[in-house]
Amino acid sequence: MELKILKAKIEAILFAMGKSVRLEAISDAVGVDADTVKKMINTMMDEYEEESHGISIIELEDSFQMCTKAEMYETLIKVANVPKKHNLTDALLETLSIVAYKQPVTRADIEAIRGVKSDHAVNKLIEYGLIEEAGRLQAPGKPLVFGTTEDFLRSFGIKSLEDLPVINQETEDIFKQEAEKEAQMTFEDLEKTN
Repeated sequence: MELKILKAKIEAILFAMGKSVRLEAISDAVGVDADTVKKMINTMMDEYEEESHGISIIELEDSFQMCTKAEMYETLIKVANVPKKHNLTDALLETLSIVAYKQPVTRADIEAIRGVKSDHAVNKLIEYGLIEEAGRLQAPGKPLVFGTTEDFLRSFGIKSLEDLPVINQETEDIFKQEAEKEAQMTFEDLEKTN
Protein backbone atom coordinates (compact mmCIF):
# COMPACT_ATOMS: atom_id res chain seq x y z
CA MET A 1 0.00 0.00 0.00
CA GLU A 2 1.24 3.46 -0.89
CA LEU A 3 2.40 5.41 2.19
CA LYS A 4 0.19 8.44 1.39
CA ILE A 5 -2.89 6.21 1.32
CA LEU A 6 -1.85 4.46 4.55
CA LYS A 7 -1.38 7.84 6.23
CA ALA A 8 -4.79 9.03 4.99
CA LYS A 9 -6.52 5.89 6.29
CA ILE A 10 -4.89 6.15 9.72
CA GLU A 11 -5.74 9.86 9.89
CA ALA A 12 -9.37 9.14 8.95
CA ILE A 13 -9.68 6.47 11.65
CA LEU A 14 -8.22 8.65 14.40
CA PHE A 15 -10.26 11.70 13.37
CA ALA A 16 -13.56 9.86 13.01
CA MET A 17 -13.31 7.88 16.24
CA GLY A 18 -12.73 10.94 18.43
CA LYS A 19 -11.30 8.72 21.16
CA SER A 20 -8.28 6.49 21.55
CA VAL A 21 -7.97 3.55 19.17
CA ARG A 22 -5.85 0.49 19.87
CA LEU A 23 -2.88 -0.04 17.57
CA GLU A 24 -4.09 -3.55 16.71
CA ALA A 25 -7.51 -2.22 15.66
CA ILE A 26 -5.90 0.34 13.36
CA SER A 27 -3.59 -2.31 11.94
CA ASP A 28 -6.51 -4.66 11.26
CA ALA A 29 -8.59 -1.88 9.67
CA VAL A 30 -5.87 -0.78 7.23
CA GLY A 31 -4.57 -4.31 6.57
CA VAL A 32 -0.96 -3.51 7.42
CA ASP A 33 1.24 -4.96 10.19
CA ALA A 34 1.31 -3.16 13.54
CA ASP A 35 5.01 -2.18 13.33
CA THR A 36 4.48 -0.36 10.01
CA VAL A 37 1.36 1.35 11.35
CA LYS A 38 3.19 2.46 14.50
CA LYS A 39 6.07 3.88 12.44
CA MET A 40 3.59 5.81 10.29
CA ILE A 41 1.78 7.15 13.36
CA ASN A 42 5.10 8.26 14.88
CA THR A 43 5.90 10.08 11.61
CA MET A 44 2.48 11.73 11.72
CA MET A 45 3.00 12.72 15.36
CA ASP A 46 6.24 14.51 14.40
CA GLU A 47 4.50 16.29 11.50
CA TYR A 48 1.61 17.46 13.70
CA GLU A 49 4.01 18.92 16.28
CA GLU A 50 4.89 21.71 13.83
CA GLU A 51 3.34 25.10 14.61
CA SER A 52 1.28 25.02 11.42
CA HIS A 53 -0.98 22.30 12.87
CA GLY A 54 -3.67 22.76 15.52
CA ILE A 55 -3.98 19.05 16.22
CA SER A 56 -1.71 16.34 17.52
CA ILE A 57 -1.73 12.61 18.03
CA ILE A 58 -1.11 11.33 21.52
CA GLU A 59 -0.18 7.84 22.66
CA LEU A 60 -2.04 6.26 25.57
CA GLU A 61 -0.54 2.88 26.46
CA ASP A 62 -1.11 0.79 23.30
CA SER A 63 -3.62 3.23 21.77
CA PHE A 64 -3.52 6.50 19.84
CA GLN A 65 -5.84 9.49 19.76
CA MET A 66 -6.09 12.60 17.63
CA CYS A 67 -6.76 15.70 19.70
CA THR A 68 -6.52 19.47 19.66
CA LYS A 69 -3.28 21.00 20.87
CA ALA A 70 -3.54 22.59 24.33
CA GLU A 71 -2.28 25.93 23.04
CA MET A 72 -5.40 26.15 20.82
CA TYR A 73 -7.73 26.28 23.85
CA GLU A 74 -8.12 30.07 23.81
CA THR A 75 -9.20 29.97 20.18
CA LEU A 76 -11.61 27.09 20.69
CA ILE A 77 -13.48 28.63 23.60
CA LYS A 78 -14.51 31.48 21.35
CA VAL A 79 -16.67 29.11 19.29
CA ALA A 80 -17.46 26.29 21.68
CA ASN A 81 -19.01 26.03 25.09
CA VAL A 82 -16.31 26.24 27.71
CA PRO A 83 -15.70 22.75 29.01
CA LYS A 84 -16.19 22.36 32.73
CA LYS A 85 -12.87 22.13 34.52
CA HIS A 86 -12.84 19.93 37.57
CA ASN A 87 -11.11 21.20 40.67
CA LEU A 88 -9.13 18.48 42.36
CA THR A 89 -9.01 19.18 46.07
CA ASP A 90 -6.22 17.82 48.25
CA ALA A 91 -8.50 14.95 49.31
CA LEU A 92 -9.25 14.08 45.68
CA LEU A 93 -5.58 14.27 44.71
CA GLU A 94 -4.61 12.08 47.67
CA THR A 95 -7.21 9.50 46.73
CA LEU A 96 -6.29 9.64 43.06
CA SER A 97 -2.60 9.13 43.80
CA ILE A 98 -3.39 6.11 45.99
CA VAL A 99 -5.45 4.56 43.20
CA ALA A 100 -2.79 5.36 40.58
CA TYR A 101 0.07 3.80 42.55
CA LYS A 102 -1.74 0.92 44.29
CA GLN A 103 -4.30 -0.18 41.68
CA PRO A 104 -6.32 -2.27 41.67
CA VAL A 105 -7.26 -1.04 45.14
CA THR A 106 -10.37 -1.37 47.30
CA ARG A 107 -12.15 1.50 49.03
CA ALA A 108 -11.09 -0.04 52.38
CA ASP A 109 -7.43 0.04 51.28
CA ILE A 110 -7.78 3.70 50.29
CA GLU A 111 -9.36 4.54 53.65
CA ALA A 112 -6.66 2.62 55.53
CA ILE A 113 -3.95 4.64 53.80
CA ARG A 114 -5.72 8.01 54.11
CA GLY A 115 -7.05 7.35 57.60
CA VAL A 116 -10.47 8.81 56.78
CA LYS A 117 -13.63 7.79 54.92
CA SER A 118 -13.15 8.18 51.19
CA ASP A 119 -16.63 7.60 49.76
CA HIS A 120 -17.02 11.18 48.54
CA ALA A 121 -13.54 11.33 46.99
CA VAL A 122 -13.94 7.98 45.20
CA ASN A 123 -17.39 8.94 43.89
CA LYS A 124 -16.15 12.33 42.65
CA LEU A 125 -13.17 10.75 40.86
CA ILE A 126 -15.52 8.27 39.18
CA GLU A 127 -17.82 11.17 38.19
CA TYR A 128 -14.83 13.04 36.72
CA GLY A 129 -13.85 9.90 34.76
CA LEU A 130 -10.39 9.66 36.34
CA ILE A 131 -10.98 6.30 38.05
CA GLU A 132 -13.35 3.42 37.41
CA GLU A 133 -14.50 0.15 38.91
CA ALA A 134 -11.96 -2.44 37.79
CA GLY A 135 -13.65 -5.61 39.03
CA ARG A 136 -14.07 -7.34 42.35
CA LEU A 137 -11.52 -8.70 44.78
CA GLN A 138 -11.73 -12.44 45.33
CA ALA A 139 -12.13 -12.07 49.08
CA PRO A 140 -15.03 -12.22 51.54
CA GLY A 141 -17.73 -9.78 50.46
CA LYS A 142 -16.07 -9.45 47.04
CA PRO A 143 -15.32 -5.72 47.42
CA LEU A 144 -15.01 -3.52 44.35
CA VAL A 145 -11.52 -2.57 43.21
CA PHE A 146 -10.69 0.68 41.45
CA GLY A 147 -8.16 1.67 38.80
CA THR A 148 -7.34 4.72 36.74
CA THR A 149 -8.82 5.42 33.30
CA GLU A 150 -7.53 6.64 29.95
CA ASP A 151 -8.90 10.06 30.92
CA PHE A 152 -6.49 9.99 33.89
CA LEU A 153 -3.56 9.39 31.53
CA ARG A 154 -4.82 12.06 29.13
CA SER A 155 -5.44 14.60 31.90
CA PHE A 156 -1.97 14.21 33.37
CA GLY A 157 -0.20 13.98 30.00
CA ILE A 158 1.31 10.54 30.46
CA LYS A 159 1.36 7.58 28.07
CA SER A 160 1.11 4.81 30.65
CA LEU A 161 1.28 4.14 34.37
CA GLU A 162 4.98 3.35 33.97
CA ASP A 163 5.47 7.09 33.35
CA LEU A 164 4.31 7.96 36.88
CA PRO A 165 7.11 9.44 38.99
CA VAL A 166 8.91 6.87 41.13
CA ILE A 167 8.76 7.55 44.83
CA ASN A 168 12.00 6.50 46.49
CA GLN A 169 12.12 5.05 50.01
CA GLU A 170 13.56 8.24 51.53
CA THR A 171 10.70 10.36 50.18
CA GLU A 172 8.17 7.76 51.30
CA ASP A 173 9.65 7.83 54.83
CA ILE A 174 9.36 11.64 54.91
CA PHE A 175 5.70 11.41 53.84
CA LYS A 176 5.02 8.86 56.58
CA GLN A 177 6.67 11.04 59.24
CA GLU A 178 4.63 14.07 58.14
CA ALA A 179 1.42 12.03 58.20
CA GLU A 180 2.21 10.71 61.69
CA LYS A 181 2.91 14.25 62.97
CA GLU A 182 -0.36 15.48 61.44
CA ALA A 183 -2.29 12.57 62.96
CA GLN A 184 -0.68 13.18 66.36
CA MET A 185 -1.57 16.89 66.23
CA THR A 186 -5.17 16.02 65.35
CA PHE A 187 -5.32 13.51 68.21
CA GLU A 188 -3.95 16.11 70.65
CA ASP A 189 -6.55 18.64 69.44
CA LEU A 190 -9.32 16.09 70.07
CA GLU A 191 -8.04 15.45 73.60
CA LYS A 192 -8.06 19.19 74.35
CA THR A 193 -11.71 19.52 73.33
CA ASN A 194 -12.82 16.62 75.58
